[in-house]
Amino acid sequence: MEEYPSLQFIESSTSYTKVMNTVLKEKPSLVFLDIDNFTDRPFDFISELSQYIDTPPLFIAISSNKDQAYDAMKYDFIDYLLLPLEELDIRKAVLKFQKKHAVKKKRKLCLKSYKDYQYLDTNDILFLKADNNATEFHINDGKVTHAFKTLKTFESKLPRNFLRIHKSYIVNTDYISRINYGKYTLTIKGQTLCNIPFTKTYLDNVAHIKELLSETLVA
Repeated sequence: MEEYPSLQFIESSTSYTKVMNTVLKEKPSLVFLDIDNFTDRPFDFISELSQYIDTPPLFIAISSNKDQAYDAMKYDFIDYLLLPLEELDIRKAVLKFQKKHAVKKKRKLCLKSYKDYQYLDTNDILFLKADNNATEFHINDGKVTHAFKTLKTFESKLPRNFLRIHKSYIVNTDYISRINYGKYTLTIKGQTLCNIPFTKTYLDNVAHIKELLSETLVA
C-alpha cells in the first residue's frame, strides 16, 4: 500500500468495540474487514454502524474462502479478497476504491477554537503551512486563515488531493502547475504563483503528484 500515498493507515484491531469506536471517531473512507476472524457475525457490524453515521466507509472483505461472498455483495462490499493475498488483487481493489471514492470527496473543513467554528471549502485551499504549533491555511482568494493545531492534525482529515511534501507544507494537488526537481519546488497557481519547497523525505508523494498531473495534461 506504500505506493498509494493518498491512503493513510489509521489502526488495526480485532476488537469489535475498538473498531467501532475508531470508525465513528476517525471516519475512515476505507476499511479492510477480515470476515473470518473479526467477529462471528461480521455483517452485524455494518448494520450497527449504519445507525450512527449517514455515510459509512467503503469495505473490502478478506477471507480464506468464498463462503460469505454473497453476504458481502448484499452489504455493498466493493471487493472480496481471498487469502493468501496477491499483489494484483490488492492493486485492483485499491483502484476500485479510488474510483468510487473520487465522487465522495469531502468539501468542508471545520476549524474549531473554543466556541468559534470556522468552515473552509477545501476546494479553495491552496496549501497549508506549519507555524510552530499552529497551521496557516492559504486560500485561493489571497487570504490566510490560522488554526491553533499542528499540521499533522489536519493531514489525515483532508481529502486525498492534499499531500504532504515537506515537514512544514501540505499542498492541494489541484493547484499545482509545475514540479521543479532541480530546485526541489512545486509551483502553486492561485491569484499569484507561489513556489513551495519539497524534500527528499516526501519524494514518493511528489512522484504521485506527477502521476496525477500526467493523467490530465499532455505536453
